Amino acid sequence: MKRDEMKYDEADLRVIENSGRFDANESIFFARQLEYVKSQTYDVKRIQLNALTLMPVSTEIPEGATTHTYRQYDSVGMAKVISNYANDLPRADVVGKEFTSVIRSLGNAYGYNVQEIRSAMFAGINLSGKRAMAATRAQQELVNKLAFSGDADHNLPGLLNNANIPEVTLAADGTGSSKTFAAKAADKIVRDVNALINKVITQSKGVHRVSEVWMPVEQYALIATTQNSTASDTTILEFLQKVHPGVTFRQVVELDGAGASGADRMYAIENSRENWQLEIPMMIKQYSPQQQGLEFVIPVESRFAGVIIEYPLAFAFADGI
Repeated sequence: MKRDEMKYDEADLRVIENSGRFDANESIFFARQLEYVKSQTYDVKRIQLNALTLMPVSTEIPEGATTHTYRQYDSVGMAKVISNYANDLPRADVVGKEFTSVIRSLGNAYGYNVQEIRSAMFAGINLSGKRAMAATRAQQELVNKLAFSGDADHNLPGLLNNANIPEVTLAADGTGSSKTFAAKAADKIVRDVNALINKVITQSKGVHRVSEVWMPVEQYALIATTQNSTASDTTILEFLQKVHPGVTFRQVVELDGAGASGADRMYAIENSRENWQLEIPMMIKQYSPQQQGLEFVIPVESRFAGVIIEYPLAFAFADGI
């Protein structure tokens, strides 16, 4: 985009003009540059951060909210054979526990000093957008970290620190009494993955069905490249996909060392917005520049409420793989 074709934000322009640091042309130049830089931050491709792509994202909570209350549900009750005039019908119901999580602001900033702005105008070049991109990337990385690990100090729930998700204890029958996939034969790896998938089905009485299995990169690579048996050219992954046609197997780098005592962790999930959401009340927002001496600082903010899991029985995890 050419400089004279760029639009500019009127709020930015007013702040710059009121600073008294620039003449009219320089003020308009800087306002246009900021508009260009801010839009540029969303165009740069980076290494994928899995939370925003794998987790159902919700922005339904208003930006001004300070807390969010949600419920975790479980079904209870039974049925029985009854007579024609029965009046003692057993009751079925849904019971829930209420949880309240706080909503936190995440923030950082970037900026330019007045000489950098004048030099860019003199040379007829755009201001570098790398600082804005770095600020945006830092926000995204923090959201990703909090989505997976949460933050107990700030009462922000994540996937890994959710105490209500059931655990499957894997057999330590690999080489050297190890649980790791690398120490186990193919049939035992298949057994472990099947156990995790079946755990979701049995613990929920068939209400939930696994749609995705997440595992660390190393274990995914192992099952994708290791023969299921010496009599077959099918890999472990291909065999699992055949046995579980509705399940997608994913490599998720955030699960490396994510378990207890730094063990690698694996999840089976019915990945649906009905079961859980990554709550982000306010996506990344860049504000008008604020003058601080001979520098203009652009604050960057987002709002984060954590990972809300209403139906923990739709999940199961296993450590030590």
